[in-house]
Amino acid sequence: MWNDDQLTILLEIIREAGSEVLSVYSDPSNSRISYKGDDSPITEADRLANSTIVQALKKLPVNFPILSEESAKPSYRKRESWIDYWLIDPLDGTKEFIKQNGEFTVNIAHIRNGIPEMGAVHVPVSGVTYLGKRGSGAWMVDQDDVAREIHARKIENPSRAIKVMTSRSHRNDLLDNLIQNISGKVGEVEIVTMGSSLKICLLAEGKADLYPRLTPTCEWDTAAAHAVLAGSGGEIFDVNFRSLKYNQKSSLLNPNFFAVADPNFDWGKLL
Repeated sequence: MWNDDQLTILLEIIREAGSEVLSVYSDPSNSRISYKGDDSPITEADRLANSTIVQALKKLPVNFPILSEESAKPSYRKRESWIDYWLIDPLDGTKEFIKQNGEFTVNIAHIRNGIPEMGAVHVPVSGVTYLGKRGSGAWMVDQDDVAREIHARKIENPSRAIKVMTSRSHRNDLLDNLIQNISGKVGEVEIVTMGSSLKICLLAEGKADLYPRLTPTCEWDTAAAHAVLAGSGGEIFDVNFRSLKYNQKSSLLNPNFFAVADPNFDWGKLL
Protein backbone atom coordinates (compact mmCIF):
# COMPACT_ATOMS: atom_id res chain seq x y z
CA MET A 1 0.00 0.00 0.00
CA TRP A 2 1.22 3.51 -0.69
CA ASN A 3 2.14 5.86 2.12
CA ASP A 4 1.04 9.13 0.58
CA ASP A 5 -1.76 11.37 1.82
CA GLN A 6 -2.08 13.07 -1.57
CA LEU A 7 -2.89 9.80 -3.32
CA THR A 8 -5.40 8.90 -0.61
CA ILE A 9 -7.17 12.25 -1.06
CA LEU A 10 -7.23 11.79 -4.85
CA LEU A 11 -8.75 8.33 -4.39
CA GLU A 12 -11.56 9.77 -2.28
CA ILE A 13 -12.29 12.59 -4.71
CA ILE A 14 -12.25 10.46 -7.83
CA ARG A 15 -14.49 7.79 -6.31
CA GLU A 16 -17.04 10.44 -5.41
CA ALA A 17 -16.98 11.70 -9.00
CA GLY A 18 -17.31 8.12 -10.23
CA SER A 19 -20.46 7.68 -8.15
CA GLU A 20 -21.96 10.73 -9.88
CA VAL A 21 -21.13 9.20 -13.27
CA LEU A 22 -22.73 5.89 -12.29
CA SER A 23 -25.90 7.62 -11.13
CA VAL A 24 -26.42 8.82 -14.69
CA TYR A 25 -25.14 5.63 -16.34
CA SER A 26 -27.74 3.53 -14.54
CA ASP A 27 -30.51 5.80 -15.84
CA PRO A 28 -29.66 6.84 -19.43
CA SER A 29 -32.73 9.08 -19.57
CA ASN A 30 -30.77 11.46 -17.33
CA SER A 31 -27.81 11.72 -19.72
CA ARG A 32 -28.91 14.96 -21.42
CA ILE A 33 -26.56 14.48 -24.36
CA SER A 34 -25.52 17.65 -26.16
CA TYR A 35 -22.63 18.54 -28.44
CA LYS A 36 -19.75 20.98 -28.12
CA GLY A 37 -18.26 23.14 -30.85
CA ASP A 38 -16.00 20.32 -32.08
CA ASP A 39 -19.02 17.96 -32.31
CA SER A 40 -17.82 15.90 -29.35
CA PRO A 41 -20.63 14.81 -27.02
CA ILE A 42 -21.12 15.96 -23.44
CA THR A 43 -23.57 14.40 -20.98
CA GLU A 44 -24.95 15.16 -17.55
CA ALA A 45 -22.37 12.71 -16.19
CA ASP A 46 -19.53 14.90 -17.55
CA ARG A 47 -21.04 17.95 -15.86
CA LEU A 48 -21.68 16.29 -12.49
CA ALA A 49 -18.23 14.70 -12.30
CA ASN A 50 -16.58 17.97 -13.25
CA SER A 51 -18.43 19.91 -10.57
CA THR A 52 -17.62 17.30 -7.91
CA ILE A 53 -13.89 17.25 -8.72
CA VAL A 54 -13.45 21.00 -9.08
CA GLN A 55 -15.25 21.76 -5.82
CA ALA A 56 -13.21 19.13 -3.95
CA LEU A 57 -9.86 20.31 -5.33
CA LYS A 58 -10.66 23.91 -4.42
CA LYS A 59 -11.08 22.85 -0.78
CA LEU A 60 -7.57 21.40 -0.55
CA PRO A 61 -4.86 23.31 1.36
CA VAL A 62 -2.79 23.63 -1.83
CA ASN A 63 -4.20 26.31 -4.09
CA PHE A 64 -3.25 24.98 -7.52
CA PRO A 65 -4.99 26.26 -10.67
CA ILE A 66 -7.42 23.82 -12.29
CA LEU A 67 -7.67 23.03 -15.98
CA SER A 68 -10.59 20.81 -16.99
CA GLU A 69 -12.06 19.68 -20.27
CA GLU A 70 -15.48 20.82 -19.09
CA SER A 71 -14.57 24.24 -17.66
CA ALA A 72 -13.56 27.54 -19.23
CA LYS A 73 -10.00 27.38 -20.58
CA PRO A 74 -7.58 30.09 -19.42
CA SER A 75 -5.47 31.68 -22.15
CA TYR A 76 -1.93 30.43 -22.63
CA ARG A 77 -0.66 33.82 -21.50
CA LYS A 78 -2.16 32.99 -18.11
CA ARG A 79 -1.33 29.28 -18.14
CA GLU A 80 2.31 29.56 -19.17
CA SER A 81 3.31 30.84 -15.71
CA TRP A 82 1.81 27.80 -13.96
CA ILE A 83 4.30 25.57 -12.17
CA ASP A 84 1.77 23.26 -10.49
CA TYR A 85 -1.80 22.69 -11.61
CA TRP A 86 -4.57 20.10 -11.72
CA LEU A 87 -5.52 18.69 -15.13
CA ILE A 88 -8.90 16.96 -15.25
CA ASP A 89 -10.96 14.89 -17.65
CA PRO A 90 -14.21 14.30 -15.73
CA LEU A 91 -15.35 11.62 -18.17
CA ASP A 92 -12.87 10.23 -20.68
CA GLY A 93 -14.63 8.06 -23.21
CA THR A 94 -17.96 9.87 -23.38
CA LYS A 95 -18.75 8.01 -26.61
CA GLU A 96 -18.20 4.71 -24.78
CA PHE A 97 -20.38 5.97 -21.92
CA ILE A 98 -23.19 6.68 -24.40
CA LYS A 99 -22.72 3.23 -25.98
CA GLN A 100 -22.86 1.76 -22.43
CA ASN A 101 -19.86 -0.55 -22.93
CA GLY A 102 -18.23 0.38 -19.62
CA GLU A 103 -14.96 1.61 -21.17
CA PHE A 104 -14.85 5.10 -19.72
CA THR A 105 -12.87 6.69 -16.90
CA VAL A 106 -12.60 9.68 -14.58
CA ASN A 107 -9.16 11.31 -14.63
CA ILE A 108 -7.26 13.70 -12.32
CA ALA A 109 -3.59 14.62 -12.77
CA HIS A 110 -1.18 16.88 -10.93
CA ILE A 111 1.20 18.53 -13.41
CA ARG A 112 4.47 20.13 -12.27
CA ASN A 113 6.70 22.00 -14.72
CA GLY A 114 4.96 20.29 -17.64
CA ILE A 115 5.43 16.78 -16.24
CA PRO A 116 2.59 14.59 -14.88
CA GLU A 117 3.77 13.94 -11.33
CA MET A 118 0.71 12.24 -9.88
CA GLY A 119 -2.49 10.81 -11.31
CA ALA A 120 -5.68 8.90 -10.58
CA VAL A 121 -7.81 7.07 -13.13
CA HIS A 122 -11.12 5.64 -11.94
CA VAL A 123 -13.27 3.10 -13.79
CA PRO A 124 -16.82 3.69 -12.51
CA VAL A 125 -18.37 0.45 -13.78
CA SER A 126 -15.80 -1.85 -12.12
CA GLY A 127 -14.98 0.42 -9.20
CA VAL A 128 -11.26 0.00 -9.92
CA THR A 129 -8.94 2.98 -9.48
CA TYR A 130 -5.40 3.29 -10.82
CA LEU A 131 -3.08 5.55 -8.81
CA GLY A 132 0.44 6.59 -9.69
CA LYS A 133 3.18 8.94 -8.59
CA ARG A 134 6.34 9.45 -10.60
CA GLY A 135 9.31 8.01 -8.73
CA SER A 136 7.12 6.41 -6.06
CA GLY A 137 5.09 3.68 -7.75
CA ALA A 138 1.68 2.77 -9.11
CA TRP A 139 -1.23 0.86 -7.62
CA MET A 140 -4.53 -0.68 -8.62
CA VAL A 141 -7.28 -0.40 -5.99
CA ASP A 142 -10.53 -2.34 -6.23
CA GLN A 143 -13.92 -1.27 -4.90
CA ASP A 144 -13.26 -3.18 -1.65
CA ASP A 145 -10.08 -1.15 -0.97
CA VAL A 146 -7.79 -4.05 -1.83
CA ALA A 147 -4.69 -2.46 -3.35
CA ARG A 148 -1.81 -4.04 -5.21
CA GLU A 149 1.28 -2.44 -6.65
CA ILE A 150 1.49 -2.67 -10.44
CA HIS A 151 4.49 -2.66 -12.77
CA ALA A 152 4.80 -2.16 -16.50
CA ARG A 153 6.35 -5.21 -18.14
CA LYS A 154 9.77 -5.33 -19.74
CA ILE A 155 10.58 -6.72 -23.17
CA GLU A 156 13.36 -9.12 -22.23
CA ASN A 157 12.67 -11.40 -25.18
CA PRO A 158 12.24 -9.24 -28.30
CA SER A 159 11.00 -12.22 -30.30
CA ARG A 160 7.88 -12.66 -28.19
CA ALA A 161 4.53 -11.31 -29.33
CA ILE A 162 4.12 -7.56 -28.86
CA LYS A 163 0.72 -6.61 -27.42
CA VAL A 164 -0.52 -3.35 -28.93
CA MET A 165 -3.43 -1.30 -27.59
CA THR A 166 -5.58 0.57 -30.10
CA SER A 167 -8.51 2.94 -29.74
CA ARG A 168 -12.03 1.66 -30.17
CA SER A 169 -13.20 4.88 -31.80
CA HIS A 170 -10.07 6.23 -33.54
CA ARG A 171 -8.18 4.02 -35.97
CA ASN A 172 -6.74 4.94 -39.36
CA ASP A 173 -4.51 3.71 -42.20
CA LEU A 174 -1.42 5.23 -40.59
CA LEU A 175 -1.90 3.08 -37.50
CA ASP A 176 -2.69 -0.04 -39.54
CA ASN A 177 0.50 0.46 -41.54
CA LEU A 178 2.51 0.88 -38.34
CA ILE A 179 1.11 -2.35 -36.90
CA GLN A 180 1.89 -4.16 -40.15
CA ASN A 181 5.45 -2.81 -40.01
CA ILE A 182 5.88 -4.00 -36.41
CA SER A 183 4.56 -7.41 -37.37
CA GLY A 184 7.05 -7.62 -40.23
CA LYS A 185 9.93 -7.00 -37.81
CA VAL A 186 8.99 -9.06 -34.74
CA GLY A 187 6.44 -11.54 -36.04
CA GLU A 188 3.32 -11.96 -33.95
CA VAL A 189 1.47 -8.83 -32.84
CA GLU A 190 -1.55 -9.08 -30.57
CA ILE A 191 -4.08 -6.25 -30.95
CA VAL A 192 -6.38 -5.21 -28.10
CA THR A 193 -9.01 -2.56 -28.79
CA MET A 194 -10.38 -0.45 -25.96
CA GLY A 195 -11.80 2.98 -25.20
CA SER A 196 -10.56 5.84 -22.99
CA SER A 197 -7.41 6.10 -20.88
CA LEU A 198 -7.82 2.44 -19.92
CA LYS A 199 -5.39 1.62 -22.75
CA ILE A 200 -2.55 3.38 -20.94
CA CYS A 201 -3.56 1.88 -17.60
CA LEU A 202 -3.31 -1.63 -19.05
CA LEU A 203 0.28 -0.85 -20.00
CA ALA A 204 0.90 0.24 -16.41
CA GLU A 205 -0.72 -2.96 -15.17
CA GLY A 206 1.71 -5.09 -17.18
CA LYS A 207 -0.89 -6.35 -19.66
CA ALA A 208 0.36 -4.67 -22.86
CA ASP A 209 3.52 -3.22 -24.41
CA LEU A 210 2.60 -0.35 -26.70
CA TYR A 211 -0.16 2.14 -27.37
CA PRO A 212 0.55 4.19 -30.50
CA ARG A 213 -1.74 7.18 -30.92
CA LEU A 214 -1.61 8.74 -34.37
CA THR A 215 -4.85 10.74 -34.25
CA PRO A 216 -5.58 13.85 -32.12
CA THR A 217 -5.97 13.75 -28.36
CA CYS A 218 -6.08 16.53 -25.79
CA GLU A 219 -3.76 16.88 -22.82
CA TRP A 220 -6.49 15.97 -20.32
CA ASP A 221 -7.05 12.69 -22.19
CA THR A 222 -3.60 11.36 -21.26
CA ALA A 223 -2.19 13.20 -18.24
CA ALA A 224 -3.58 11.12 -15.35
CA ALA A 225 -2.87 7.77 -17.00
CA HIS A 226 0.56 9.10 -18.03
CA ALA A 227 1.37 9.65 -14.33
CA VAL A 228 0.17 6.13 -13.50
CA LEU A 229 2.25 4.67 -16.32
CA ALA A 230 5.33 6.63 -15.22
CA GLY A 231 4.86 5.41 -11.65
CA SER A 232 4.75 1.83 -12.91
CA GLY A 233 7.98 2.23 -14.89
CA GLY A 234 6.60 3.13 -18.33
CA GLU A 235 6.53 6.38 -20.28
CA ILE A 236 4.81 8.28 -23.09
CA PHE A 237 7.00 9.63 -25.91
CA ASP A 238 6.27 11.86 -28.85
CA VAL A 239 7.24 10.53 -32.28
CA ASN A 240 10.79 11.86 -31.76
CA PHE A 241 11.01 9.80 -28.54
CA ARG A 242 10.97 12.78 -26.21
CA SER A 243 8.84 12.46 -23.07
CA LEU A 244 5.40 13.98 -23.58
CA LYS A 245 5.06 17.32 -21.78
CA TYR A 246 2.05 19.44 -20.92
CA ASN A 247 1.10 23.12 -21.03
CA GLN A 248 3.97 24.02 -23.37
CA LYS A 249 1.93 25.87 -26.02
CA SER A 250 -1.35 27.65 -26.67
CA SER A 251 -2.98 24.54 -28.14
CA LEU A 252 -4.07 21.84 -25.71
CA LEU A 253 -3.74 19.12 -28.34
CA ASN A 254 -1.13 16.42 -27.81
CA PRO A 255 1.24 15.53 -30.62
CA ASN A 256 1.08 11.97 -31.94
CA PHE A 257 2.64 9.71 -29.33
CA PHE A 258 3.77 6.25 -28.28
CA ALA A 259 2.87 5.05 -24.78
CA VAL A 260 5.31 2.28 -23.91
CA ALA A 261 5.61 -0.16 -21.03
CA ASP A 262 9.39 -0.51 -21.37
CA PRO A 263 11.13 2.81 -22.05
CA ASN A 264 14.52 1.07 -22.27
CA PHE A 265 13.54 -1.06 -25.25
CA ASP A 266 14.81 0.26 -28.58
CA TRP A 267 11.42 1.34 -29.90
CA GLY A 268 13.09 3.51 -32.55
CA LYS A 269 14.18 0.41 -34.50
CA LEU A 270 10.74 -1.10 -34.25
CA LEU A 271 8.64 1.96 -35.02
